[in-house]
Amino acid sequence: MSEENILETRKLVKEFRGFVAVSDVSLQVRRGHIHALIGPNGAGKTTVFNLLTKFLQPTSGQILFKGHDITTERPAQIARRGIVRSFQISATFPHLTVLENVRVALQRQLGTSFHFWKSERTLDRLNDRAMELLRTVNLEEFADTVTVELPYGRKRVLEIATTLAMDPELMLLDEPTQGMGHEDVDRVTQLIKKVSANRTVLMVEHNMNVVATIADTISVLQRGQVIAEGPYGVVSKNPQVLEAYMGSAETELQGAHG
Repeated sequence: MSEENILETRKLVKEFRGFVAVSDVSLQVRRGHIHALIGPNGAGKTTVFNLLTKFLQPTSGQILFKGHDITTERPAQIARRGIVRSFQISATFPHLTVLENVRVALQRQLGTSFHFWKSERTLDRLNDRAMELLRTVNLEEFADTVTVELPYGRKRVLEIATTLAMDPELMLLDEPTQGMGHEDVDRVTQLIKKVSANRTVLMVEHNMNVVATIADTISVLQRGQVIAEGPYGVVSKNPQVLEAYMGSAETELQGAHG
């Protein structure tokens, strides 16, 4: 495994009662890059994410992280290694404030995550780091806002902040801009670019403008197989990719960076 690759999959296969959801997927995710996984609905993107974070075990194949075989490890072990998936720890607590949500995520580093009987004052030492993270994602003005009152786009930004609180080496972002308006999409796109400065990001994303803007490498899945890989300029002209997307999505694919 090249030292440039932080994550690698080798001939990854996942079958469900005879249905092959992922077939011979070999990915190489380079350290410090933003790598996007795209493809039509049902292409196998989420299944690949579930295999990487060990919510599913592969039928066959290997997963390597920093040269270590993690194929049989459990989700908690994966997280301790520094692979953090946005939704794993970012189901935000609606009735806590924005600051408190980030503080809960930071508790993992103290080893006090389950010390529910301790005084809340023991968490005060986390406030500075929590505020620093909120400044990183431009949410500091919402620190005392109860999370349920946040607009949808800001909630998704908070999820990224709680993911960052886990100090991941590899961030897996599953549809980070899904359901957002144009302004929020732009905000989150720039945020992902910003937080990727000293870490690696692997993202599943449908919005081709987002992918075209920030992804260094794109892997295109169709029917569980990688049909193309490379920078956007190459992938967007690939005949197989255009055929896979068809119609309006094809137009979107070609026009995303135009």
